[in-house]
Amino acid sequence: MLGDMTDLTTVTRGQARDDRRAGFRRAGRPDGRAPRRPTAPRALLAIVLTGQFMAVLDASVVNVAAPAIHADLHASGAGLQLVIAGYVITYAVLLVTGARLGDIAGHRRMFLAGLALFTVASLGCGLATSTGMLVALRFIQGAGAAAMIPQVLSLIQRTFTGTSRAGAMRLYAAVIAGGAVAGQIAGGLLVTANLFGSGWRAVFLVNVPIGVALLVTGARMLPHGAADRGRGLDPAGLALLTPAAVALVLPLVLGQPEHWPVWGWICLAGSAVLFGLFAVVERRVAARGGSPLIPGRVLSLPGVTLGVAALFVTMAVFGGFFFALALHLQGGLGDTPLRAGLIFAPSAATFALVSLNWQRLPRQLHGALVIVGFAAYAAGLLCMAALLHGGGTGGVALYLALGLTGAGMAAAFSPLMTAVLMQVPVADAADATGVVVTVNQLAIVIGVATFGTLYLNRAGTLPSPAQRAAFTLVSAHAVAVTFAALAVAALAGGVLALVRALAARPARAPVPSRGR
Repeated sequence: MLGDMTDLTTVTRGQARDDRRAGFRRAGRPDGRAPRRPTAPRALLAIVLTGQFMAVLDASVVNVAAPAIHADLHASGAGLQLVIAGYVITYAVLLVTGARLGDIAGHRRMFLAGLALFTVASLGCGLATSTGMLVALRFIQGAGAAAMIPQVLSLIQRTFTGTSRAGAMRLYAAVIAGGAVAGQIAGGLLVTANLFGSGWRAVFLVNVPIGVALLVTGARMLPHGAADRGRGLDPAGLALLTPAAVALVLPLVLGQPEHWPVWGWICLAGSAVLFGLFAVVERRVAARGGSPLIPGRVLSLPGVTLGVAALFVTMAVFGGFFFALALHLQGGLGDTPLRAGLIFAPSAATFALVSLNWQRLPRQLHGALVIVGFAAYAAGLLCMAALLHGGGTGGVALYLALGLTGAGMAAAFSPLMTAVLMQVPVADAADATGVVVTVNQLAIVIGVATFGTLYLNRAGTLPSPAQRAAFTLVSAHAVAVTFAALAVAALAGGVLALVRALAARPARAPVPSRGR
């Protein structure tokens, strides 16, 4: 099935042969003339995937740094959630618009502009002197990521074809979730290294030299593609989607510390109404021949809707899992940021191993692999719940459970992400990127907000170092309950994947009856 979807562009036989030999297509200049220099596909892939990795990593690198931020800036539990969720809120809400701006202004231009804003905001985050300032700059940082990231898949789709595209897509899917896992380890290493006395600030400041290097190389090596002047923005859709997402996330983040006030429930109800209006408006924009933020033709592709729903579950579980465990390791068990980060190494290793090798399996097993992955994901979470429930460290068994969780997440996420995106035609690449990555990022926000709130409700106020001994058992119980809930959610994702696999099976032809 996946092999039948790898060549999504219409090319002549000679062109396809040339593309396979070269491994890429040369991008033309906006004026239709030949480019000044050939676009090296490996260089392009390295640039855009490094930018992608940086943006994804920044959604999770703060998890391990959260206790240090709590101590230095006196941030509350809600403040810590907003530091994490603030980035992802703007990232998720503006992704689809960022994809559309890439079509209008050019993917190279938007990638570099978004990267510049992301880099400057990272510098501001590293210099922030209060929780409010850090949260505000995280919102700006998310806007830069939203302008940059949708261009990654568009540049890949327009550069690679055939088996070369399949390989690039495998790396793309691995970077999306691998960056999120690696963020935990990077956060612990950077906070503990305390580079130049920067402490937790290093998790943001490290983006600055990398961002500058990417800007210099990207300006020289990314192809100049023609803008699509036939595409337009969807201001009505954006005006509805933005408040709908904010009205959904803010009550989930602030509800627990504010004791679930009435305004929170009003926001949640209003969010449902706004999402409904958004769907109506998008249909009308499409019916008028306009350019809706979320084109119905993308979601109507076979298996895309169920695939996106299963991806949502994968990332929601991921967001809640890493947030709750990072707080328990440092707040409940008193681990250093370095140990709290390195403890995720088994997950990172098994995730990378599975992500980079799952396509070695026969194609007919890829659908089953996703279902098995969700089951392993749930099993790993349940094992960790049992190991941590009594307040202990879990010993070697915890590392084994973390490895199982990472492998399960990769087996569920990577084949599913690749299968969904490989079905999308090149013309819809930017919109599909915006839709899929928006769903993934909203899932992380909702996972952090929902399961993070469950943990904080059970654990109570984060302790000072002097109060840690009494907090250990409370936190252990809270994280065990949270992990059990996360395992149930992972099993629900497996059900969605199973339904998708069954729906994709070709119907059997009726067997003709034999006449006498």
